[in-house]
Amino acid sequence: MNAPVAALRLLGWLWRDHLRRRWGILAVAMGLMALEGASTGALSYLVRPMFDEVHQGAAFAVVARVAASVGGVFMLRAVAGFGNRIIVARQAERIGAELQAAMLAHALRLDLSFYLANSPGSLMERLRGDTATLRSLWPPILQALGRDVVALISLAAVALMVDWRWTLIALAGVPLLALPLMRLQARVRGTARAARAAAGALSTQLDEAFHGIRTLQLSGAEAQESTRYRGALDRFLAAQYRSDRSSAAIPALIDIVAALGFSGVMLFGGMQIIAGTKTLGEFMSFFTAMGLVFEPLRRLGSISGQWAAARASLERIRGLLDEVPKITSPERPQPLPGTGGVRVRMEGVSFGYGDTLVLQDITLEAQPGKVTALVGPSGAGKTTIFHLLTRLADPGSGQVTLNGVDLRDLDLAELRRQFAVVSQDSALFDEAIATNVRLGASDLSDAGLARALHLAHADFVEDLPQGAAAPAGPRGTALSGGQRQRVAIARAILRDAPILLLDEATSALDSQTERKVTEALDRLREGRTTFVIAHRLSTIQAADEILVMNKGRIVDRGTHAELLARGGLYADLYRLQFKE
Repeated sequence: MNAPVAALRLLGWLWRDHLRRRWGILAVAMGLMALEGASTGALSYLVRPMFDEVHQGAAFAVVARVAASVGGVFMLRAVAGFGNRIIVARQAERIGAELQAAMLAHALRLDLSFYLANSPGSLMERLRGDTATLRSLWPPILQALGRDVVALISLAAVALMVDWRWTLIALAGVPLLALPLMRLQARVRGTARAARAAAGALSTQLDEAFHGIRTLQLSGAEAQESTRYRGALDRFLAAQYRSDRSSAAIPALIDIVAALGFSGVMLFGGMQIIAGTKTLGEFMSFFTAMGLVFEPLRRLGSISGQWAAARASLERIRGLLDEVPKITSPERPQPLPGTGGVRVRMEGVSFGYGDTLVLQDITLEAQPGKVTALVGPSGAGKTTIFHLLTRLADPGSGQVTLNGVDLRDLDLAELRRQFAVVSQDSALFDEAIATNVRLGASDLSDAGLARALHLAHADFVEDLPQGAAAPAGPRGTALSGGQRQRVAIARAILRDAPILLLDEATSALDSQTERKVTEALDRLREGRTTFVIAHRLSTIQAADEILVMNKGRIVDRGTHAELLARGGLYADLYRLQFKE
């Protein structure tokens, strides 16, 4: 797709989704801009009577009329300029906010594979940095279309009224700008795209540094991390400088053309004034018009550079919005049959990221009221099974079913309502503890909330000055690791889903609290289909079935006693932990 067609499509999308419903208020702004632009032409026109009448000793009434006209034009320009800037600034902020909200809403629907390929920092830069670039573009673009174009037309009309030959001489070099401007715009777009990518890398490093601050400080790596960031900062500055340099070249070219035009008119017009065929007022009026012409022309030239830079951000925004979720609800979802619990089955399931196979030929079945434990070394594929069960990913081959229905035939929201998940890194947000517990279930009662906190042994909440209204802090940093985990367990209790997924659910608890929470989880498991991932084998000895995984395969299965008696990987892991 060539550049003009691509640009028109981007503008068409902006018009349909964000500008069309604002056409009324934007039309008012454009009208005010047109008045502001026309006032520029009026001022240049009034220069002629100032020199030809006032300067030559006209009556006071003439002087007063000219003075009132000039003052009125300036007042009109002030009111029109203030009005259009207020309107455009407000609408630009709203459009920027709409884009951010739309991007986040869309991104939250995308699959796990998308987030594996895009770092949080780069995504934050798209939502914040790219929309900020675009937001700053609206005022100058609309002002260029509404004010500067009208100003150019009115000033050109004044110049033509004075002398059409002077006008042709002054503007003779303008057509020569076309090719250089096209090449500069292409260069600005490319360099701006590189600058935005470099800004995304900066955001990623900041995100890593702040979230890994404890590791950095304990490792004494503060200076090393600062050096790494300075290197990324230098790369960003270099890319931004290339973009700024290309943008600055556009008004510079216009100034060169202006210099040539002015010089030509000075020579030609000066000889006519000497010869007496032109008046000083005509000459000053023309030069005022031409002097004012090149200012909006420079702004329009700068806009072309700004548009080229903003287009790079616009393409990145549109690129995110064009990402299509691979995991969606079917057009005609099937109902989930049965009311007495949910039976889970995986049959011949394999899965991989790209060319890397993570799971191979996995077959398992879990019944309501039963506990299925997944054990094995890190990287064996245990957490990936949880991803497939909840459709954060779909298997490459094989089938996953709930009560005999393939997950891909179920409504996605309904499917995920069947699961309550507690992991060793359950996410908490910078909201009240109550809000974190009610995540996805905000309509549940205060009594249900209190009960869930009690069953999760989150008694510490009662001791907080604000109780359950106390903020959890960014990523739950206002709470200890054990407190965060108990809040996550309370969330799972409140959710009351038929399938329970526990991924090292008690890993951050001390022995006494772990015993209490384990009792609560035991009550929670009753009647539910429960999967447990555990590295501490002592926590899953009572599981109904233990699946031993290694390198993406189930290499053994059975009860704790059966696996120990049979020997193999499980027995080796158990003996190793027993010795420790």
